[in-house]
Amino acid sequence: MILDLFRLDGRVAVVTGAGRGIGAASALALAECGADVVIASRTTRDLDAVAARVRDLGRRAETVVGDLNDLEIIASLATRAREAFGRLDVVVNNVGGAIPLPLLDTSPAYLEEAFHFNVTTAHALTLAAVPVMLETGGGAIVNVTSVMGRVAGRGYAAYGSTKAALAHYTRLAAKDLAPRIRVNGLAAGSTATSALEVVMTSPELKGMIEALTPLHRIAEPEEMAAAVVYLASPAGAFLTGKVLEVDGGTDVPSLDFGLPDL
Repeated sequence: MILDLFRLDGRVAVVTGAGRGIGAASALALAECGADVVIASRTTRDLDAVAARVRDLGRRAETVVGDLNDLEIIASLATRAREAFGRLDVVVNNVGGAIPLPLLDTSPAYLEEAFHFNVTTAHALTLAAVPVMLETGGGAIVNVTSVMGRVAGRGYAAYGSTKAALAHYTRLAAKDLAPRIRVNGLAAGSTATSALEVVMTSPELKGMIEALTPLHRIAEPEEMAAAVVYLASPAGAFLTGKVLEVDGGTDVPSLDFGLPDL
């Protein structure tokens, strides 16, 4: 049965930024497909709610509360998976982000912070995860990047540059880790998460995004989670080094900040 290729029975996944949005939806989707999950974010209440839903699906959940900018904390998630569930098969590097700023207001320090949060954390967890994955034969890593790593728009210098870096890191890591560990990326378009909370409550901003997206709507987190499952499961077993664009056909920034010419 073709649907059996999407099963993850007996597998263990780590998902970062899993308290809300794409991370939470991905953790739940992986659990629905049979995986036990280690979920991490800053907020206990959010993680507890996701963990409860995972357990309702009949799977096990281990929560890790902490600042995922801390490389020791994020690297510890691989060991936590082994200690809690005996193995690690899937890593979803979802945590990341950066507040848009005009280029001339983007300090070198801010750019470095954005790179750390979007790329260095993913690398730290990957380094920690690979030896644990190899203990049981291998696994799959999914890096959540963004359409803004591919298209250009004013105000996105830090966010777009670091997401582009994560996309190419994905391709490079895939070469180093093949054939036992697959590394792929998900380039997400505008998605109805807390990051777009202001947008979703503004008819004007919401209408702008919908108008600039060829499918004329904003994605649901579950649509991103479905792509994560594909990339992480045996269904995607012949993919590595690829970045799957789940962006509604977007080829321009869907949110224009109206920054003026110099």
